Amino acid sequence: MFGNDWDEILQDETGKPYFKDLMAWLDHEYREHMVFPPRPLLFQALKLTPYHKVKAVIVGQDPYYKLGQAHGLSFSVMPGVRIPPSLHNIFKEMSADLNVPVPLNGTLTPWAEQGVLLLNSILTVREGMPNSHLGKGWEIFTDAVITKLNEAPFPIVFVLWGNYARRKGAIIDARRHEIIASAHPSPLSARHGFFGSRPFSRCNAFLSSHGRTPVDWRLF
Repeated sequence: MFGNDWDEILQDETGKPYFKDLMAWLDHEYREHMVFPPRPLLFQALKLTPYHKVKAVIVGQDPYYKLGQAHGLSFSVMPGVRIPPSLHNIFKEMSADLNVPVPLNGTLTPWAEQGVLLLNSILTVREGMPNSHLGKGWEIFTDAVITKLNEAPFPIVFVLWGNYARRKGAIIDARRHEIIASAHPSPLSARHGFFGSRPFSRCNAFLSSHGRTPVDWRLF
């Protein structure tokens, strides 16, 4: 399903009745409605970032709900797509934090390939209907992913932006891992604790202090 060590890590989870029911329900949703991301990109975050390579996790809520944006990575957009407001604020904070240029490209695949798991709490959405797949079972699955990462024998940085993502912090052992929590980068809340939070340098400082290679956050 994932093509890497997540297959074994999540084998029990994907065999549970709720997950099978979720996949059957999604088959119907994809047939009857426009659903994002496209079906082949449904598990892109897990496919691009194998379990053993995870250094950091950035938790989003659900995918972008407009045509051509979502491709299975939280906050990321397809190549050539205009950068959405929340991602623009993420880039502004990254530029201020690391003294690097603001990227002109909103595709975050290079982060995923370096070990940044870009995980939405809910992995699908109907076109034009944010939160339309809330409560269908995805939250159980992504909680299981976070639980497995919490059990990892190596330290991980969990980046939790906004109240929705911060709820995931309840299943993370902050004695072993680093939790970087702040306001959401949305234009509605970014000035209430996101700007100035310096998540990128803090993430790399933690990784370096534990003998792990920092993330090159720059996007060109």
